[in-house]
Order: sequence, then structure tokens, then C-alpha cells
Amino acid sequence: MASPYAGAQPPYPGAQQPPPPPANHSLAFRVMRLSRPSLQPDQAAALRFDPRDVFLPEDALTGTGGDPSVAEGFLSRLLHPSPGEAPAAAAAVAGDFTFRDRFLLRDAADALALPGLLVLPQSFGAIYLGETFCSYISINNSSSFEARDVAIKAEIQTERQRILLLDTSKAPVESIRSGGRYDFIVEHDVKELGAHTLVCTALYNDADGERKYLPQFFKFTVSNPLSVRTKVRTIKDTTYLEACIENHTKSNLYMDQVDFEPAQQWAATRLEADEHPSVVKSIIGDLCKQPILIRAGGGIYNYLYQLRPSSGESGQPKTERSSILGKFQITWRTNLGEPGRLQTQNIHSTPTASKDVDLRAVKVPPVIFLERPFMVNLCLTNQSDKTVGPFEVFVAPSVAGEEKSVLVNGLQKLVLPLIEAFESINFDLCMVATQVGVQKISGITLYAVQEKKVYEPLSDIEIFVDAK
Repeated sequence: MASPYAGAQPPYPGAQQPPPPPANHSLAFRVMRLSRPSLQPDQAAALRFDPRDVFLPEDALTGTGGDPSVAEGFLSRLLHPSPGEAPAAAAAVAGDFTFRDRFLLRDAADALALPGLLVLPQSFGAIYLGETFCSYISINNSSSFEARDVAIKAEIQTERQRILLLDTSKAPVESIRSGGRYDFIVEHDVKELGAHTLVCTALYNDADGERKYLPQFFKFTVSNPLSVRTKVRTIKDTTYLEACIENHTKSNLYMDQVDFEPAQQWAATRLEADEHPSVVKSIIGDLCKQPILIRAGGGIYNYLYQLRPSSGESGQPKTERSSILGKFQITWRTNLGEPGRLQTQNIHSTPTASKDVDLRAVKVPPVIFLERPFMVNLCLTNQSDKTVGPFEVFVAPSVAGEEKSVLVNGLQKLVLPLIEAFESINFDLCMVATQVGVQKISGITLYAVQEKKVYEPLSDIEIFVDAK
């Protein structure tokens, strides 16, 4: 990677460098962010990057008065062209250090004028929640005197807390010579939104033996990389959770993992569209799944989960269940593979009015014949912490102009005894069908005798009636 020491984004707009330290200080901090590198085309000239360049020391040319012939002797063996190289390139490279061969296109990609180096950002740029803030910090001695016993400290300060990243107080740097520097790298997992300040301080002895204190501040703001919008729908005993993830960054996000971790009383299953028959499944394909792409600047992706009460909680009354459904664990990578991770807050189910009793159909015969009695098995559950009852169960009369195709056979009302707290009672209702085809059992109603309260009828039950 190639980048000069870049100042962090300053606390005041329009400036390109952090405020300089006071004039009486020998030391100064410079900060460079070690993340989000980019490929930057060289528009001025399409000089090709050559792998042999990495073997040249920094001062191979500058340290000898800029004489190219010195570097020629240093890498004479590396400069010989390979046997497969073009004749024109061979003539230009052999014994030549004027870079004339860099204009020769050996590959179609060379026309893009992309150098072989990644360029680090010249400022802090955008920093997002869930990323790792990694910074290269250099403390430079720009004076003509040596600084001794340098105690360096680096901290991240947020609105809520102060986090120590580096502290050399117990083992200070012995000295930083004139023109020298001391470099170090700090990392911090970003877990808070809003304003952040990287505080770099140095305590040192100057040439006169005076103990001096140097503070410098580098401010930046942390934004939210994505938003998660959820919708909860409940159908009978099944709850459906839809999550929409939207990308708020300026780069594509590749979702490695979007897992919903249900609460203890729930079991979750992700619902996905069926794959096309032409897609060939393989073990390798299952292990190496392609990440899901959410495009930059507002791209979205939807996830759907089905939640059911876990096996250990199926008998637990609804009144005792928590409204917490669970939370999402989301991990992603950017274009160049830099990771990010977020965990959402607990997602709550839609509040519903609690019922003290619950009536549901348990079993209906798979085969029902015309005008032959059949039994519908029902279950009445007391969901309160007190004894309730007695009850009456009957089929409500049909609406005027509508004829019921399934009727009660025998007693029109069933009387049920008292039910203890959190207990259930099963009973059978004898019925008979009067028409063939797909029919509905409707109007099964529960009536509390003491409270004189009529509950909502049971949801319609579809059956198929066969002829005799």
C-alpha cells in the first residue's frame, strides 16, 4: 500500500491537515487510517508497475545523488528479461533504467492504467458502526534536538466512555532523534454511533531537560452502515418475521451471515424461494455459498423467518410467554474483504389481547361421508391462573339466507365442567354433513355460564365430504 502520512479529518470543516502542535514543541503526531484502500488509476501516465520494483530499497536512487547507473548494478540479474518476453521489451529493459519499457502493454488490463499498489485514504473518511477502526500513528521529531523519555498514550473518546488503546508510561520510548519518528498501530471495534475523538498525547524531555506535554486531537463521526426494518405477523400458532436490510454506505456490502437467534421459547426457520431445477446442488456448493450482495446507496434484501413455539414451550400458556422473539447477528464484507459485524436489539412480537381460555380443533377425520356422523375432537385450555367454568359449547345458527352444510348431530349444547388454572380438557362434538365437496365447519361457539360471556366463534374448518 502506498500513502503518505495523512492527517485525520480535522474538527473544523475545509481544512486538510490537523491543527499543528504549538511552536515550542519538538514532536508532532501524524495519523493514517489503515483501512478501505482503493485502486487509483494513474491518469498522468500509464507507467506499469513491475514486480522488480519491490526489491529496490527506498534510497536506491535518491541516496546516491539520483544516478540510475547505481541501481543497474544493484539489480543486474533481476533486470534480465525472461525468455518469453517480447523482443521490443527485451531491448528496452536490458541495461536500461529509464522506464521506457513501462509504456509497453503486455496485457489487456494494462490499458486501465491501474498501478500495482493499493492507495490508502488521505483522511479518515466514512467510519461505520460494526467496523474495526485501525490507524497507523507516527510521532515525528521535527526539531534539531533529541527528545528523551517519551511516554505516549492513545485513547478513543466517545460521548459515553474513554477507551485506552496504547500507553507506554511504564516503558517510555528512550529517545526520538532529530528527524526520527516512532510508529505504532492501534485498533478499536466501533460499537457506538456519533462523534468520536482519537486523543494522542506525549510526555517527553526536550533538549533543556524540561518536561513537556503534547496533546493532539483527531475527530471523526461514526455512522450506521445499514438499517433493519422488521414486520411481525401472527397466524394462529405461527409467527412470521420479515426483515428488510438496507445498505446506507457508499460501497457494496457482501453479507456473509444474517442469522436470526430466536428467544428460548421459539424455534425459527428461514423461508427461502425454491431454487430453479437447472441449479445443480453439490456438497461444495452448500459449504461455499456465495455471499448475498446488497448494493451501495440504498440497496435492500429481504429475509423471511417462520417462528413456532419450541417443543418445551408448546404447552406453556400464552399469558406467560415473553414478547421477545430474538435478535439478528449480521456480518458482512466490503469490496476488498474488510469485515463488519452488528447485532440488533431484541425484536418484540406484536402485542395481542390475551384470552383467559382458548378453544381449538385438535383432530378431524380425514375421510367424511355424506350424511354419516363424524366426531370433531376439540380442546379447551384455561390460560389464566384461576379456575374457570362451567362452559357450554354449541354451533351458532346460520345467518339469514345462508344454509349450513355441516350440522350438529344429537345434543345441540355440550356442557363442560370447571377447568383448573392452566389445565385443558378434550371433548368430542358429533356432526354430520349434508352436502358433498369442500365444506366448512363454522360457528362453533363457547359460552361461559357464570360470567354470561360469549366468546368469539372458532375459525372455520374446511373438510371434504365424499358421497356414500
